[in-house]
Amino acid sequence: MARLTRAAEQGKLRPGQRPPLFCRDILVYNGANIPALREKEDVSMIQFGLRLHDAEKLPLEQVLPLVRQKGFTCAHVALSKSLKEVPNTPGALTPGYALYLRHQFEKNGIDIAVLGNYLNLAHPDADALHAIQEKYYAHIRFASLLGCGMVGTETGAPNAEYKFCPECRSDAALSTFIKNFKPVVRCAEQYGVTIAIEPVVKHIVYDAKRARTVLDEIGSPNLQILFDPVNLLNMENVDRREEVFAEAIELLGKDIAMIHFKDFLRKDAGGQLAATGAGQGGMGDYRTILRFAKQEKPYIFATLENTTPENAVQCLHYLQKQYDEC
Repeated sequence: MARLTRAAEQGKLRPGQRPPLFCRDILVYNGANIPALREKEDVSMIQFGLRLHDAEKLPLEQVLPLVRQKGFTCAHVALSKSLKEVPNTPGALTPGYALYLRHQFEKNGIDIAVLGNYLNLAHPDADALHAIQEKYYAHIRFASLLGCGMVGTETGAPNAEYKFCPECRSDAALSTFIKNFKPVVRCAEQYGVTIAIEPVVKHIVYDAKRARTVLDEIGSPNLQILFDPVNLLNMENVDRREEVFAEAIELLGKDIAMIHFKDFLRKDAGGQLAATGAGQGGMGDYRTILRFAKQEKPYIFATLENTTPENAVQCLHYLQKQYDEC
C-alpha cells in the first residue's frame, strides 16, 4: 500500500480528501519528497495531473486513491487504455457509465482534465471514417455527462495505418482533415464541450502555424489547443526547441486549454525522438512553458505523460520546482 506522510507532521490524507489549493508544502511519498498544496497567496496555480494509463495497473477504485496520494489533482483519461476491461464502443458510453466514473473521480478529489479519443480523422476509407466520427460524437456526449474539461484528439495521417508519410505535410491532407473534423466540432458546440487538437510533428497538424490555420478556418469557440511541447520536436528542430515553443505560444497561446509535459531521449536510429517522463531525458528546462502557464493560464490542467508508477512523483517534483522558481 502506498504510504503518504506530511514531512512536518506525519499526517495522512483520507480517501477523497483534497488538500486545500494555493500553496506548497512537502509530502513524503514512499520516501520521495513531493509538493503538497496548502493555502497561500498564489493566484496562478497550475493543476498537475497524470495520464491515467501510466499509473499502476489496478482497478479504477484502487488506482485513483494512489494517483491522488502522489499529489496529482487531475487525470487524462483514454477509455480504451485506462479502462480496458469495460467496452468503449459508442453504444457502451451510457449516462450510467458516465455518472459512475464521475462519482469515482469526485470522491478521490481528481478532475477529469481531458477525455482522449486519438483516432485518425484523415482515414481514406469512407466507412472507417464514418465509424471514427461516430466515436467522436459519442465521446463528446460522454464528456458532457462526465463534466470533464475537454475531449482531446490528434490530427491523423492520410493512410489507414495512421503512420507518418510525406503526404502528411501536404495542403490536400490538411484540407481533408479540416473537412472531416468540422462535423465533430459542430457536435462539440451542440453539447457545450471543448474539443482540443494536439499538434504532433508526425501528423497532419505538425506545427503551430498549421494549427493556427485549423483554428482560423473552423472558427469555433469550442475548438482549442492541447499543447504538448515535446510533440512538436524532431531531430531537425530539437536543438532550437526554445524557438519552437516561443512560436507556439505566440501563435496559439490564447487558445491553449491544456498542457502535456514529458521529456525526450535522442536514441531512435530512424531520426525520431523517444518520449520519457519529465526530467528523465534531454529537455532540462521547462520554464518557458511553465512561465507562460503561470502568467497567462491560471489553474490550467497540465498532465504528465510517459511516466511510470515508480518515477511519477519524481517527475512531478521536477516540474513543480521549476514552476515555483519561474
